[in-house]
Amino acid sequence: MESRDTRLHAADTPMKPINGTFKKTGRSAFILRSFRSRNYRLFFAGQSFSLIGTWMQQVAMSWLVYRLTGSALLLGVIGFVSQIPTLFVAPFAGVLADRWNRRKLIVATQVFSMVQAFVLAWLVLAGSVRVWHIILLSTLIGIINSFDVPFRQAFVVEMVEDKDDLANAIALNSSMFHGTRLIGPSLAGILIATVGEGLCFLVNGVSYLAVLCSLVAMKVLPRPVTVHKRRIFHELKEGFSYAYRFTPIRSMLLLIGAVSLLGIPYVVLMPVFAKEILHGGPHTFGFLVAASGIGSFTASIYLASRRSVLGLERLVAFAPALFGLSIAAFAFSRLTWLSLVILVFAGFGVMIQIASSNTMIQTLVDDDKRGRVMSLYTMAFMGMAPFGSLLAGALAGHIGAPQTVVLGGICCMLGAAAFSMKLHAFRKAADPVYARLGIIREGAGAAGPAVTQEEA
Repeated sequence: MESRDTRLHAADTPMKPINGTFKKTGRSAFILRSFRSRNYRLFFAGQSFSLIGTWMQQVAMSWLVYRLTGSALLLGVIGFVSQIPTLFVAPFAGVLADRWNRRKLIVATQVFSMVQAFVLAWLVLAGSVRVWHIILLSTLIGIINSFDVPFRQAFVVEMVEDKDDLANAIALNSSMFHGTRLIGPSLAGILIATVGEGLCFLVNGVSYLAVLCSLVAMKVLPRPVTVHKRRIFHELKEGFSYAYRFTPIRSMLLLIGAVSLLGIPYVVLMPVFAKEILHGGPHTFGFLVAASGIGSFTASIYLASRRSVLGLERLVAFAPALFGLSIAAFAFSRLTWLSLVILVFAGFGVMIQIASSNTMIQTLVDDDKRGRVMSLYTMAFMGMAPFGSLLAGALAGHIGAPQTVVLGGICCMLGAAAFSMKLHAFRKAADPVYARLGIIREGAGAAGPAVTQEEA
């Protein structure tokens, strides 16, 4: 038997089973190990194209509203109406995700999203768009996303054939989301400056065809279907009760909700910083969003390279503090290059928290409650953001955008401190689940990984 230090050092080297033995693999192959699943490869390719269009639409929407109105408050209103449906719709979407075919549900939401983008493109290109059109269509996409996000979150486990790759797939999803964030906003800034916002919406509508084709091409094994005789509200209550009583899930959801309410809404004020504080235009706005995306992309690649969920709780405790400090520093910056650098750290911090929490929740949750718990994750992440957007817009109108962002950053740092104080209780509740899954030895604690036959 090797010493414990030797085994832990060896465990850091990527390995994969070949003909019953373990061989070293390259670091890049290890990071992309979820691509061994054909369904996941299809999803990743199709969703990557679609997300470029989604980011283009998001940037174009914010710039269009600010160009038409010049109001920071209306930026907050648009953010509010596009996300508030999540708070009320997502719990029911979670129940449906546990009951019905998740792939078919996702196909439906993608079709509706495509129609919304084409309608918005037609209104803008025809020169007939009004603010009330934007509010109405933002509300519509908010309702669609309230169903779509829980469906996709719960569907990940069905796409990945080797369940040991689940954490890697979640991290790669995040890298895809934020990798496209590097491309979409930059393209949007160029298109807005040259031909206007309408083409961005049109490109987004076309991009949905890629993800629809990937979903149709998948070969997913049918999930066992249980005849549900209980009412939806009973299952909703069961999901809430399960998440509330399980300390790790409850604490992560509360921290995500706090950061989404008080920190992440700094994004809705980006046009104000780009135009009024940094004295730039749509190019500057696109670059600011892309800079945050660089940090988020870097964080997701780091998480994809990790071999275990062990230790992620420490990252979740640290990340909101980094994020809060970064956005507070961003609020004081008056130099474009400095703002871009700071936002890289902000994107890194928030991505570490969100993706690490997602990974741990997906690992810890019982499979029959996965859809409902992931709907609560969606509520915490997206459902609280609209209130934050409205609050940020209102505060910015009274005390200014920089002061508003500083307050949000301080609140994020306080939330990180509160979470850190609960780490012992977190580990005490999570360790039995990790032991049951074979991640650690029974009674070993988070510091004691399970010993495999190859390590002995």
